[in-house]
Amino acid sequence: MAPTTDNAADGANVSSTSDASAIETRGIEPVPDHERHGRVRELFPTWVAANISVLLLTMGAALVVFNALNFWQVLIVAACAALVSFGLVGVLSVSGKWGGAPGAMLSRATFGVRGNLFPGAILWVARFGWETINAVTGAYAVLTVLDLLFGVKSNNVLIVITLFVFVACTFLVSGMGRKALNVCNQWSTYLFGIFSVLVLGYLITHIAWDDVFSKPAGTTAMMIAGIGTIAAGGISWVPTGPDFARYLPHAASGKKIVGATVSGAGLVMVPMVLMGAVMAVATPGLADAPDPVSFLGDILPTWLAVPYLATAIVGMLLINSLSMYSAGFTAQTMGVKLPRAMAVSINAVISLVGGLLLMLVAKSFLSSFITFLILLAVSFSAWIGVYAVDMARRKSRAVRYDAEALMDTGRTSRYWYVGGFCWQAMTAWTVALAAGICFTKCDWFTGPLASTFVGKYGLGWAATIVISAAMMAVLPTPREEAAEAAEAAERTGREKVAA
Repeated sequence: MAPTTDNAADGANVSSTSDASAIETRGIEPVPDHERHGRVRELFPTWVAANISVLLLTMGAALVVFNALNFWQVLIVAACAALVSFGLVGVLSVSGKWGGAPGAMLSRATFGVRGNLFPGAILWVARFGWETINAVTGAYAVLTVLDLLFGVKSNNVLIVITLFVFVACTFLVSGMGRKALNVCNQWSTYLFGIFSVLVLGYLITHIAWDDVFSKPAGTTAMMIAGIGTIAAGGISWVPTGPDFARYLPHAASGKKIVGATVSGAGLVMVPMVLMGAVMAVATPGLADAPDPVSFLGDILPTWLAVPYLATAIVGMLLINSLSMYSAGFTAQTMGVKLPRAMAVSINAVISLVGGLLLMLVAKSFLSSFITFLILLAVSFSAWIGVYAVDMARRKSRAVRYDAEALMDTGRTSRYWYVGGFCWQAMTAWTVALAAGICFTKCDWFTGPLASTFVGKYGLGWAATIVISAAMMAVLPTPREEAAEAAEAAERTGREKVAA
C-alpha cells in the first residue's frame, strides 16, 4: 500500500464500473483506489440532511423552558454544540479516506479482531435507539400532516400503519446505498432550506421580540449542560463518519473534510435550535408537548406548517436512512452473514418494535428522548477517545490501515494482537465507559459521581472522552502483528522506485 497524504484538494473523479449502478453492493470490504471517485463537497449535503429534524426545535425550546437560557445563550450553546460534536465527526472521518472502510471496520485495527466486538455491540444497540427515536418523530410528523389537511385524528391503528410505512421507506432508501443517499440529501437540503427560510420569516414578523430579548440570562452551569445535550446527537455520528468518507481519494484534503462536515451540520443545527427557543417564548408548552411535532400546527399557519412538515418528514427519513446505512456495516462487522442491504433489515425491525413501544406505552416522549441522549453520548464517547489516539498514531505511518488485515478475522491478521484483543484499547475503553456511567444522571439512574462538578454540569460525555484518550495515550503503544515487516517492505519498495 502506498503512503497517503492530505495535501491535495478534492481529488480527481475516477470512473468505476462497479459504481455505475444506483444500488450499492459493497459491504464492509475496503474500497480499492480505482473506485475512490468521491468528492469532499458531497459531505456537505450529507451532514445537512443528517440534522434535518424537528427534534432540534424541541431541544431548543427545552433550553429556554428547562435550562432557563435567553436568546443569546441559546445561540452560543447551539454554535458550540455544532462545532464540538461535528468537529469530532469531521476529524475522525479522515480515517475513512485513509482506510477506505466503514468506521466499524477500521475499529478492528484499534481494538483487535475480537476486541472490536464489544464496543461494536454497544454502538449497535445505541444505534437502535437513535433510529427508533427518529422513526417515532417521523411518524408523529405524518400524523400531524394528516390531522392538519384532512382532520384525521391519531389512533392506535393509524399509529401502527404510519410507523410501519415510515420504517419501510427508510429501509428501502438505506438499502440502495451511498449514491441514492447523496441524491436524496442534495434535494432535501434545497427543499428544507427554502421552507426553513419561510418559517424564519414568519417568526420574525409574528413573534413578540420584546419578550424574547427581555428574558433574563440563565446560569453558566445550565449553558454547559445544554451544550452536552445538543451535542449528544452529533456525537452519535462520530463512529459512522468514516462510512461517508471512504469513497474519497487518498489526496482529499483532511481540512476540507472537517470544514464540510461542521459547516453542513451547523447550517441546520444553529438556526433550528434558535427557532425552537424563539417559539418556546410564545408557547412554553412546546418543550413538554406529548409529541415533538404537533405543536407546529398551533404555531404556524396550515399553508406553511404542512409543507414544512413534509420536508421535515423527508429529512427524518434520510437521517434514519443514513443511520441504518452505517448500522448495516456494524452488523456485518459483528458477524452477521448477510449483504449490507439485508443486514439493515435487523435495525428496521427493531426500530419498528421500539417505536411502537415509545408511541403506545411510554408516558413522555421528551423525557425518554433526553434520557436516551445522555446515555448515548457516554456510550459513544468511550469509543471516540480510544479511536482518536489510535488514529493520531497512524498519521505518521506508511501503512495506516492494511486492507487485507482488516478483512482477516483469523490469527494471521495484523490486528490479532493478543488473542484477538488489543488490551490497551480494551482497558482504556472499559475504564472510561464505567467512569462515564458513574458521572451520569437521568430519570431512572443516578451514578455515584453524578453529584460532582462533572456530573452537575452534564460533562460526563466529555470526561469519558478525556479519560479514554488519556489512558490510551499513556499505555504502551500496541504492536501490530507483522507491522515491522510491512513497514520495512514499504521502505524497500520506495527505495527501489527511487533508484
